[in-house]
Amino acid sequence: MTSAAIRDPPVSVSVPAAAGASTRAPASGLQSAGAVARSGGAATVAQAPQTSVAKAPAQPLLDAGAMVRLSATLHASERFAAAATALATELAAVTGAERVCLGFADGDYCEVAAVSGAADFEARADIFRAIAAAMDEAVEQGATLAHPARPGDRPRATLAQAELARRGHGHVCTVPLVNRSRAIGAMTFEYRHPGAPGLQQRAWCEILACTLAPALELRRNASEGWWRRLCRAWRGAGDASGRSGRWSAMLLTLAGLIVLILLCTWPVGYRVSAPVRLEGAIQRALVAPADGFLQQVHVKPGDAVKAGQVVAELADQDLAVERRKWAAELTQHDNTARAALARAERTQYVVAQGRAAEARAQLDLVEQQLTRGRIRAPFDGIVIKGDLTQMLGSPVQRGDVLVTLAPARQFRLIVEVDERDIRDVRLGAAGVVALAALPGETGAFRVVRITPVTTSREGRNFYEVEARLEGVDAAWSPGLRPGLQGVGKIHSEDRTLAWIWGHRLFDWARLALWSLGG
Repeated sequence: MTSAAIRDPPVSVSVPAAAGASTRAPASGLQSAGAVARSGGAATVAQAPQTSVAKAPAQPLLDAGAMVRLSATLHASERFAAAATALATELAAVTGAERVCLGFADGDYCEVAAVSGAADFEARADIFRAIAAAMDEAVEQGATLAHPARPGDRPRATLAQAELARRGHGHVCTVPLVNRSRAIGAMTFEYRHPGAPGLQQRAWCEILACTLAPALELRRNASEGWWRRLCRAWRGAGDASGRSGRWSAMLLTLAGLIVLILLCTWPVGYRVSAPVRLEGAIQRALVAPADGFLQQVHVKPGDAVKAGQVVAELADQDLAVERRKWAAELTQHDNTARAALARAERTQYVVAQGRAAEARAQLDLVEQQLTRGRIRAPFDGIVIKGDLTQMLGSPVQRGDVLVTLAPARQFRLIVEVDERDIRDVRLGAAGVVALAALPGETGAFRVVRITPVTTSREGRNFYEVEARLEGVDAAWSPGLRPGLQGVGKIHSEDRTLAWIWGHRLFDWARLALWSLGG
């Protein structure tokens, strides 16, 4: 759609000068209208000279007060639709028109946006379609169009104007709205009395269109959403740059379509991301062998221990007393057995031997309890739980966990896969892990087990997937410790980028719609 200067036969418009003198200037289209509108703001358009056409009824003068009222009307309402309707109603009162319509270009066609005296109207009605066609006709030719034509008017295509005049009030004048050399819409004035619109009325309409177009575009752009403003700016850039701009827009659109097709069809590797934590391949709990009191602790969490190293000791005073007791009884029964043997008292000898065996068994039991009271590490590893330094002297019961050990160089990964992604994880799938303590290093792993039961924590449901580290290099291994956390990515099937970026939203929307549907 192009916007050209509107050219009509010269019309004499009398404009009072600042000193009271009058000058005569031709009102030729939008250029003369703009000149009159910029002649100081206080100019008054007098009645046009007498012509051979039938004289129209007297109209109010288009003075500075009328322009101020129109501008105030346009900015009185916060909503653009209400402001445009109020402006059209005020224009009808100022110009004496029976009906005034405002329309704006949306793409290649105009749409009626406001009608004088009608806050609500059906834009698809036949009369408003005719008005929109008349606006399109004026905008495409870049000129003010009127029906019926006046003597001396340039020949122009006015079929839409004639159709609107037939359907409407009989006399039509349509003026394009031009801002920064670009047509943004049009104003249609309909008159009922014969002889309208006259040459003077056309000049008034052109002055109004030239003056109000910038403000109308600002109000309209401010009321639209960001997406419509972006589209309009895109079209405006193409129109401003001419043919080359349109070709650029077409090429960019084509490139966008190609990128969209590639996103929807080109498969890429998809990886399921999930939090991970590092644990020992096995964990051994060292417990209290009997009831007693904690006497000494030799390690803390994080300490490395060797196989056989004492990690904690229980108090042995009671066991030592019991050991001396049973040792004394054992000695006593042995002496009794020897004396009975010397006297040839067979019965006494057998009884003493039995009591001695019982005392020996009890003594062995106490010795074992004393040995177990010194808790030792069963293998080389790292203490991962059990800070007992603040519990010295406190009582412990048999079976209480005192220290937990894990092997020093044997680990397993626990990947917390969200329940929405567990369908994409398979046994034997490979993956890559990056730990928070070693962000610059990554390690490979392989899935060995998928726990069939979900775990709930911090408002999310997930499955614990056990994985085995593979190919841990010498530079990464010394930094590994049980309890480290990070992010793991498990390789899955190839998917398109569009699916990878949008499947979460699509699944959520589908579930939400299904839930709403009952």
